[in-house]
Amino acid sequence: MRHRYGISLGVSPREPLSRTAELARAVDDRGFEALWYIDFQLGMKDVYAAMNLAALSTENVLIGAGVTNLVTRHPTVTANATAALDELSGGRAVLGLGAGWSAVLGAGGAPSRISDLRSGIDEFRQLFSGEPCDLYGTEVRLATAKRQIPIYLAVSQPAMLRLAGETCDGAVLMGAADPEFCSWQLDYIHQGLEAAGRDRRELTIDLFVTMSVGDDTAGAVNDVRAWATSQAATFHPWKRMPPAWERFRGEFARAAGAYGLVDHLSLQAEHKHTVSDDFVRSVALAGDLDTCVDRLRRLWRLDIDRITFALLSGGREQRLAQLADTVIGAVEAQGAG
Repeated sequence: MRHRYGISLGVSPREPLSRTAELARAVDDRGFEALWYIDFQLGMKDVYAAMNLAALSTENVLIGAGVTNLVTRHPTVTANATAALDELSGGRAVLGLGAGWSAVLGAGGAPSRISDLRSGIDEFRQLFSGEPCDLYGTEVRLATAKRQIPIYLAVSQPAMLRLAGETCDGAVLMGAADPEFCSWQLDYIHQGLEAAGRDRRELTIDLFVTMSVGDDTAGAVNDVRAWATSQAATFHPWKRMPPAWERFRGEFARAAGAYGLVDHLSLQAEHKHTVSDDFVRSVALAGDLDTCVDRLRRLWRLDIDRITFALLSGGREQRLAQLADTVIGAVEAQGAG
C-alpha cells in the first residue's frame, strides 16, 4: 500500500503569485494528498491569495494554511476565509493552527498559550457549525459555514502534543525528522488520545520534514541549514526534550540570538551559520539518496499517517520532480514500514 505524502511551501516575495497555480497543479498531478501554505505576512506573499489560486487549479489535493494563528488574524476572519477556500476547492480545505511564531513575533505579538488554543479550537468548531453561538461577548453566526472543516494543530512540545490528541482532527508534527525524537513526541499525542477517550483513527498525524538529496553531502547539509537554524531557535526555550538532544542546548541559544525573522527560511539567511553539521543532519534529512531513503523508511515505521515535505526555494519544479519520482519512488519500491 502506497504511503501518503504532502507538500509544504511559502510564496517568496520574489516569486510571482501567478506561478502558484502552476506549481499547485504539479503537486496535485503527482498525487500528493495535502498542500500546506506558510502564513507569514511579513516574509511571504499572502497565504489566502496563494491558497485560493491553488484551489482553482487543482482537483484532489487538500489545501490549508500550515499554519495560521489566533493573534494576527481574528478567528472569525480565519473561519470565513477558510470557508471560502473550502467553497473554491469543492470541500478540500483544512485549517492548520498553531501558537504562532514568525508571523506573531514579527508583528510584536506573543504566541498563544495552551488555554487560548484550546478555546480557539472550540470557537472554530462553533463557527463552522453555522449556528448562532455566544462568543466574544456577543452572539455571532458564520453565515458562510457549510461543514466542520478539519482542524490540525501544529505541535512539537508535550502540552501541545497532548492537546492535539485530545481535541483535533489532525496534528502537524513539527520538530525533527529523527525517529527517536518523533517517537518521544508521539507518546504525548497518545496520552492525549487516551485522556479524551478518543480512537486513534480520529486523528491524522502529518509529520513535516525538510530534506535535501544530493551526492554532495556538504552541499545538501548547507541547503537545509537555514531551516535547521530556525528550528534550533524554536528549541531554545524548551524545558523538556529527548535526552539525546540535550547536547545541542548551546546551539539552540546561539541560534535564538542570531535568528532573523524576515529571512526565516531564506537560503541566503546569515543566521544559518550558527548551527553544526551534526545538528543539521539530526533535525533534517540531508545526504545522498540511500541515506534519505533509509531515514524515511525508519520514520514510516512510526505511528504516523502522512509525511509532508517542505519544498525549499530554488528550482522548485526540479525539487518536486526529484522528490516524487526518485525519493518517494525509492521508498515505495523498497516497501517502507
